Amino acid sequence: MAELTRRSSFFVAAGVVALSLWVSSAPTVTYPLYKSDWYLSTTAITALFAVYPLALALVLIGAGNLADFIGRRRAILLGLAAAFLGTLLFAIAPSIAWAFVGRAFTGIGVGLFVGPATAAMIEYSPPGRASWASSAATVATSVGLGVSTALSGALIQYAPFPTHLSFWILVAVILVLGGFSWFLPRGGDIEHTAWRVSLPKIPRGLGAAFTTGTFGVSLSTAIGALIFSLGAAIAKELVNSENAFVHGLSFVLFAIVSSAAALAIRRFDSRASLAAGGITTAIGVMILVASSFTHSLTEFLISMVVLGIGWSMVFSGGLGVIGPRTPSRQRASTLSAVYLAAYAVQAGAALTFGALATSHGLRWALVAGGISIAAFGLVVTALALVLRQRERVDLHSESPAVDNELAREL
Repeated sequence: MAELTRRSSFFVAAGVVALSLWVSSAPTVTYPLYKSDWYLSTTAITALFAVYPLALALVLIGAGNLADFIGRRRAILLGLAAAFLGTLLFAIAPSIAWAFVGRAFTGIGVGLFVGPATAAMIEYSPPGRASWASSAATVATSVGLGVSTALSGALIQYAPFPTHLSFWILVAVILVLGGFSWFLPRGGDIEHTAWRVSLPKIPRGLGAAFTTGTFGVSLSTAIGALIFSLGAAIAKELVNSENAFVHGLSFVLFAIVSSAAALAIRRFDSRASLAAGGITTAIGVMILVASSFTHSLTEFLISMVVLGIGWSMVFSGGLGVIGPRTPSRQRASTLSAVYLAAYAVQAGAALTFGALATSHGLRWALVAGGISIAAFGLVVTALALVLRQRERVDLHSESPAVDNELAREL
């Protein structure tokens, strides 16, 4: 069977990574419609959001190492099949129950394909530029977010079938991407033993780097929990913007800035990106909180810009700290462990924010979430600075250096 070239495989893997955030954020602009059409509480909406990371986390617990045994291609195809089914359920959903099942299947799908696709981007990246793949992954996820929210916002505001049409388009995209993924290279660095359910493992010597990088990626998902579960409601109820297309464009602005930042920092030390990203995130979330008190759309959009920069720094910095330091045979399972922790954080944050919004009101949920995320950002900054100092002091630490680019960074 014909196979894609290394370069083409890199871009297909990037497309799959982009799909992960498209699938995740597809219902974002639709949540206010679900709330009004199905008479739901804010807790129900955030629970619907949280089903995705919970399902994803369960898959990573049981099958986070699957791609290391069956190969990147097969794991990606399995994940795309589950995501297809989940999106199809959203496209025809007549009630919240259907949406919950669809959300679970999309979480299962992304749980199966996001780790292998990220690992494939590193493996199919240009020789000697493995750490560059983390920036490319950030751009890919930002593109997925931007396309999803812009398309959903426009269709909700100006097209018929506002709660269904965008999902039918996503169904078609998954089919096309699945067709290209079929021709990804077979085999690769896989274990030649029988697969068994196993928790994702951290390679020996990677403890400090893994912890720091995972905190960075987890901060990005906590930002996502706040913005994507409550962002449209914040814009509508606290900033007093009624246009769904404008809500979608605010997330597009976030995505555009994230992509630009990822490209701008791609040559930066990943630990420095993490340190700067933690502080930037803290600033951005405080601006978002302030916009809810001033009812300023301008401040809301500024917060999306600042948070987009911070999100890009902590996500790409987190992956950049871990990916190139991990042996290729363990890379998919290690990245799955990162995503497991990150999406567990996202699920917990979304459920907490939703409960606070129902019991104390949306504004105070935003205040509590903003303060906690700002504190989280400062912790990430501290961890990144400690890791950088530690690795500078001991250039011959146990963390495996797998290429010359990593050795120069250390």
